[in-house]
Amino acid sequence: MHLSDTLQSLVDASVFEPGHVWLAGAGPGHPRYLTLEVVQALATADVIVHDALVSDAVLSLASTDNLVFVGKRGGRPSVAQQDITAKLIELARAGKRVLRLKGGDPFIFGRGGEEAEALVEAGICFRALPGMTSALAALAAANIPATMRGLSRSITFATGHAAGTPDDLDWKALARTGEPIVVYMGMSTIGTITSLLIEGGLSADTPVAVLMAASTPQERSLTATLATVEAEVKRQDFAAPALVVIGRIVSMQTVLSGKTT
Repeated sequence: MHLSDTLQSLVDASVFEPGHVWLAGAGPGHPRYLTLEVVQALATADVIVHDALVSDAVLSLASTDNLVFVGKRGGRPSVAQQDITAKLIELARAGKRVLRLKGGDPFIFGRGGEEAEALVEAGICFRALPGMTSALAALAAANIPATMRGLSRSITFATGHAAGTPDDLDWKALARTGEPIVVYMGMSTIGTITSLLIEGGLSADTPVAVLMAASTPQERSLTATLATVEAEVKRQDFAAPALVVIGRIVSMQTVLSGKTT
């Protein structure tokens, strides 16, 4: 059996039917992080509705040139969520095989759950195709283990876009756990987040890594402490998309970076 036949046999046999929507994760950027079933979906979709964080390299694998951009980026003009959902329903009702392609994983800060719920309410069949969330890919690329015996017993994925507002997380409670935190969408609120964590009892010397644009040509990283990271982000001109990793696991980066390939 040829390798291509073996790979094909590993892909789920589900058929992408006309009028269905598949909510798929495109991973952090580089096509190497795509799952086989997402590659299959790219080859069979009639239309791809994609976010800003889906890379051109991933989109180049699509067999259709019917690409609908609905990117949402903080602080910039964006397509309203209700309009995105309405477009998915419209295309599905027109008999299209609709691939809703999101950076990372659709159900981890990707609003995939909201879109799935709307599709169910509209009577549209859907399927979720998981993708590698950017945190796991970025941490691995930076030689930072997400969990490690003796350093962490759990890890928290948190969104930072609402920091300091009434809808915010209880950052002080997270600080008291002493466990690592990976913050998505926290670049514009990093000062607020670090201040709240310190107020909650997390040491100002806690190591922090900022991982920007993981797996893309723009990939960069920096390390600092809870007390210095806001200034370092500004000094080194870091910007979204980026993840902020807080906790003792960051210290493993130095240990593990000596003999990697």
